[in-house]
Amino acid sequence: MKYTVILIALSLLVLSGCSLPGLGDGNAKDDVKITTTETSETKIIGNMEKLMIEHETNGKIKPTLIGNLGSSIIQHNALQRGDVNMSSVRYTGTELTSVLDAKPTKDPKKAMSETQRLFKKKYDQKYYDSLGFANTYAFMVTKETAKKYHLEKVSDLKKYKDKLRLGMDTQWMNRAGDGYPAFVKDYGFKFDSARPMQIGLVYDALKNKKLDVAVGYSTDGRIAAYDLKILKDDRKFFPPYDGSPLATEKLIKDNPKIDKALKKLQGKINTKEMQKLNYEADGKGKEPAVIAEEYLKKHHYFDDEKGGQK
Repeated sequence: MKYTVILIALSLLVLSGCSLPGLGDGNAKDDVKITTTETSETKIIGNMEKLMIEHETNGKIKPTLIGNLGSSIIQHNALQRGDVNMSSVRYTGTELTSVLDAKPTKDPKKAMSETQRLFKKKYDQKYYDSLGFANTYAFMVTKETAKKYHLEKVSDLKKYKDKLRLGMDTQWMNRAGDGYPAFVKDYGFKFDSARPMQIGLVYDALKNKKLDVAVGYSTDGRIAAYDLKILKDDRKFFPPYDGSPLATEKLIKDNPKIDKALKKLQGKINTKEMQKLNYEADGKGKEPAVIAEEYLKKHHYFDDEKGGQK
């Protein structure tokens, strides 16, 4: 409870425009501060970026990870104040509808190009090409449930809306644009039983048959570990959520080797690989820093010029 209160207090400080304690000025030439959220995914990628930058600069630059910044808006505000100068992973669909206040698009290429254009134009920040995976919201069921009700796509759920129990991330329950209210309007039905809960509890509840259907994240490692089935979003309701790092143009102009390091990760990690990496943390309890270093060593990022050659 104490930890939760501290996190809330820190978030309020960021939203109110006050610098976070201990952050100082993130604008010094060699002072690299990278934001992550509470998810293992952002922490794993953040540690990869930290190690890659250290390697590329021969240890001259040692980035600091600033963790548990709870949302894209909070990360953005920290960047705007100069408390930090990088984000480990941001997602196109989220950025367009929140920070950039732009019209969402269902086309991944258009979403990426528009996100990159607007970050450059509005904030003089570089939104990199995708790391190779998209972490979208997804409807999922156990394979037993899929077989019993002949479920292949999201619209198949309509027939059983009064029978199947839905669980979802608390934030998604009331999220504007791509949350549950918009889903109901787009797909034309709602569940009789729809329960908001902490995202980490959704997968276990589904596995333990306390839920029949869940809305989770497509890169979560528990999807594969629990042998869950993702239903096809046949109406293409969810926008693309390609994951990319973001950095201020000043940072990469002052330190071109940071730009070089980040580009080596572009397009290298697909969704299945990200699921496995996330499960190492969420399912097995391994530290994100360890997972990141093991991945980079396995794929030879530290021992060849191009890096990441498989």
